[in-house]
Amino acid sequence: MTESPAQAFASNLLAAFSGAGIDQIFLAPGARSQALAIAAGQLADADRVDLYVRLDERSLAFSAIGSALASGKPALVITTSGTAVANLHPAVLEAHHSGVPMILLTADRPHELREVGANQTTKQVGIFDDAVRVVFDVEAPSAEDNKVEDIPTLVSTAIRASLGLGGTRPGPVQLNLAFREPLSGTFPNAAELEVTVPTGEETERELEFAILDGSVATVVIAGANAGDGAVELAEAYGLPIFAEPSSGARFGDNAILSYPKLLVEQPELAARIGRVIVFGKPTLSRPVVRLFFAEQIEVVVVRSRAMGLFDVSRRASMFVDDVTFDVDVDGEWLEAWRVADQKIQLSTPVSEKLGRREIVEQVWAATEATDNLFLGASRMIREAEVWAQAGNLNIYSNRGLAGIDGSVATATGIALATRAQTRALIGDLTLLHDAGSLTIDAQDGPLDLQLVVVNDHGGSIFENLEPAKQLSPKSFDRLFRTPQNVNLATLAVTYGWLHIPVHTEVELELALRTKGRVLIEVKLA
Repeated sequence: MTESPAQAFASNLLAAFSGAGIDQIFLAPGARSQALAIAAGQLADADRVDLYVRLDERSLAFSAIGSALASGKPALVITTSGTAVANLHPAVLEAHHSGVPMILLTADRPHELREVGANQTTKQVGIFDDAVRVVFDVEAPSAEDNKVEDIPTLVSTAIRASLGLGGTRPGPVQLNLAFREPLSGTFPNAAELEVTVPTGEETERELEFAILDGSVATVVIAGANAGDGAVELAEAYGLPIFAEPSSGARFGDNAILSYPKLLVEQPELAARIGRVIVFGKPTLSRPVVRLFFAEQIEVVVVRSRAMGLFDVSRRASMFVDDVTFDVDVDGEWLEAWRVADQKIQLSTPVSEKLGRREIVEQVWAATEATDNLFLGASRMIREAEVWAQAGNLNIYSNRGLAGIDGSVATATGIALATRAQTRALIGDLTLLHDAGSLTIDAQDGPLDLQLVVVNDHGGSIFENLEPAKQLSPKSFDRLFRTPQNVNLATLAVTYGWLHIPVHTEVELELALRTKGRVLIEVKLA
C-alpha cells in the first residue's frame, strides 16, 4: 500500500476539527481535495460529523452560512482548486460583512506548480483579500515532513479566529492546503484518530458605557442582527423601538410596527425625535436612514459584534457597548408613538384579494416559536418591515451585503442545522438566481422546508427607483424589472419538490401546513 502524506494530513486535520466540536462539513467534489473528502466521509460514516455534498460551490458556501446562522458554530467548507475557490467569494463576502463564522479548506497545488501554467491553478492565497479574518497557506505535506504536528495549533487558531474569540468579529477563515501526489489513500481512518486541540479563553475588552440625557426624545432603531439587547434597553427606559424583521428585536410592548409609514405620514411626531440609538445594521427603510443624516438628531451607536461598524452618515456622536439615562424618560413620548401606530394599523384597509400584506401576515401567523423563517433580500422583506406583526421568532436574512445570492441554499443550511420547520419568503428572481440549490441530495435526509415564492414576474422592487419614472416602460422592463415567465411548477417538479400554486388566503393557509420540501408559488398580477 502506497502511503499518502496528503491523506495522513487530511485525516488528522478533520479529526482535529471534529474533536474540537466542528461537526458540520459541506463538501464539493474535486480531485485536488480528494484526501479531505475521504476523511470527511470516514467521519460521517462513524456519525462523528454531518456531511453535505453539493455540486455547486456557491450553493455549498451559502448552505454553510445557513448552518452557522442557526447553530452559531462555523461549518467546514471543502473545495478543490481553481475556480471552485472563486465560487465561494459571494458567500465569503456575506459572511465577512455579517460576522458569520466559516472555515474554508481550499485544496491547492504545491508551491512548485504555482504560476507555471499548471492545470486548475490560480492565486488562491489572497483571493478573498481582507474578507477573511486570517488565511493560512499550508505547504504540501511530504514523506519527510507530514505536517501533522502543526495541526492542533492550526485548528485551534482557525476556530478562534472564525468565532472572533481573539477580540475581533466572527467571520470566515481560509486554510489553503497544498497537496502533492499521491493525493489520497484509505489510511489513516479519520474516524479512528483522536487529536487534542488546545483551547483558549476569549479575549476580554473593557466595555464602554454612556449616560445619556433622558429629557431628549429618543427612539431605538434595531437593524439586522440587533438582538434582544435593543428590546431590553427600550423596555427598561420606556423608549419606542423601530425594529426591522431580521433584527431579532421585533417583539415586546414597545415595538412600533408602522414606523416606516409614521416617519412619512406623521411629520410632526417624527420632527420631535432628538436622538436615535442604533443596534445592528438598519438598511431597509429610507425614512429611517434619513434620520441618521438629520443634523438635529444625535446618533448613538451600540457596537455590533456581528455586523461591525455602522455609521452611514459619519455623524455618530459615540460608539458604546451599553447606555443608561440620567433621568426618567417622559412616558408620554412612547404613548404618542403607540397611539399613532395603532391608528395607522387600524386605518389601513385589508385587500379583498391576496396581496403582499396578506402574504406577510399569513406567513407570520403560521410560523411557530420553534420554526425558522428566512427572508430573501427582495421586495418581500420590505413588505415585512411594514406588515409583520410583533413576535419573538427565529428570523434570518443575509443582510451583510443584502444580495439575493444563495437564498435557497442559506435556507437549506438553516433547515439542515436545526431539522426544524423552515420557511423562506422570497421573490421569483431570488429563486431563479439560486435555482441550482433546489437539487436534493438524498443523504441530507427529510427536511420540512417551504419556499414561499411571490411571483410577480420580475423585479418589482425596482419600481420604486428613479429610472421607473425616467425611462419608457419598455426600457425600464428590459434594464431593471427583467420580466420572466419561467414555469415554476415544472422547475419544482424537475428538482423533486412539491409545487403548490396559491391564489387565495385560504389556499395559502393550507399550503403553509404542508410538510416536506415544498415550493409554494403565489402568483401576483
